[in-house]
Amino acid sequence: MVRQAVEEETVSDAAPGPLLSPKQVRAVYGFSEQTLANWRWAGTGPDYIKTSPGRGGRIRYKRSAVDEWLEAHTVSGGAAA
Repeated sequence: MVRQAVEEETVSDAAPGPLLSPKQVRAVYGFSEQTLANWRWAGTGPDYIKTSPGRGGRIRYKRSAVDEWLEAHTVSGGAAA
C-alpha cells in the first residue's frame, strides 16, 4: 500500500511542472524507465536534459519535448503505416 501511495504522488507531481523525471514520464506517458534509458543510449527518444556530466547526472525531460517527439512519431493509417 505504501508503494501505491508513492506512485500516486509521482503521478500528481508530474502534472504541474514542465520538467519530468524518468519516473514521472513513466507515470504520465507509460514508457518504462529502462525504455527511456535505451532510447537515450541509442539517441532515438525524446530530447532530455542532463543536470551534470557523468553517470551521476540527473535526467529530466521537458514535457513539450516528449509531446513533440510523440507527434513526430505518430503514423497515420494507410500506406504510410
